Amino acid sequence: MSTSTAHAVFSAEWLELREGLDTRSRSHRLIGLAADWLNARAAPHGIVDLGSGSGSNLRFLTSRLPGPQRWRLVDHDAQLLTHARRRGALLRDSEGAPVVLETHCRSLSPIDRDLLADADMVVASALFDLMPRSWVESLVAACAVHGQALLLTLSVDGDWAFLDRQGARVEDSEDIAVRTLFQTHQYRDKGLGPALGGEAPAVLTSTLLAAGFRVESDATPWHLAAEDTTQQCLAEALVTGWHDAAVEEAPTQAARLGAWRDRRLAAIFAGELGVTVGHRDLFAWPLPPAGRG
Repeated sequence: MSTSTAHAVFSAEWLELREGLDTRSRSHRLIGLAADWLNARAAPHGIVDLGSGSGSNLRFLTSRLPGPQRWRLVDHDAQLLTHARRRGALLRDSEGAPVVLETHCRSLSPIDRDLLADADMVVASALFDLMPRSWVESLVAACAVHGQALLLTLSVDGDWAFLDRQGARVEDSEDIAVRTLFQTHQYRDKGLGPALGGEAPAVLTSTLLAAGFRVESDATPWHLAAEDTTQQCLAEALVTGWHDAAVEEAPTQAARLGAWRDRRLAAIFAGELGVTVGHRDLFAWPLPPAGRG
């Protein structure tokens, strides 16, 4: 996930922390549709990963998609791209053949020929809540011109809540207040314009449909169960992030928000609460013009 401003908060440690949960949450149905799309096209298959970070999309998708594959990872963070190259060197496609991998250290804007050239499919993960509507419209228009499909995963929908030991949603008035402040914070400019925040899945869908794509979408929420000690560090990072964003929106409420954070973290580490975070995955592909196909 990468804009010059936003990406600074996403360290390699945070990306590593979330990768396992991302893997469990993704829609395998949509990945199957993406594989079918590539199988129907001539090889080799060009795939561009926008805001690739340390390469989690690459590591997850290569063995699930047909080959041969040519990947272009695009991110502004040279350190994360080095990490992605190192870990991607041994990856194989679904037929067991090595993938061709190149990295481009640059901004995601402008959307120009160098960004999307020779691609059959554009992929991105956990990116679109950071981006403005105008950027999404430019990306979709470019993909429409070039007949490229898009597999866009783990876009947050703005919802999150705590879970009890039975997995039921739990929230009180303080949770609702913090979530509202956090959702407002999501719309802040991350470097390219006002961000979409939790509206990203809906905006992506409407923009793609208007551009003549067929769109399939699945809910892919994170579920961090209460008493699962392996997920408590990730839950702590989430709650801390929600708190910090809320304080930025309402600095005069810092004491109250700090008390909320401490209370909820204590319940998480006592095994009383888990966390759910809403996401959606989306696969879109261009339909043939009217009168064809």
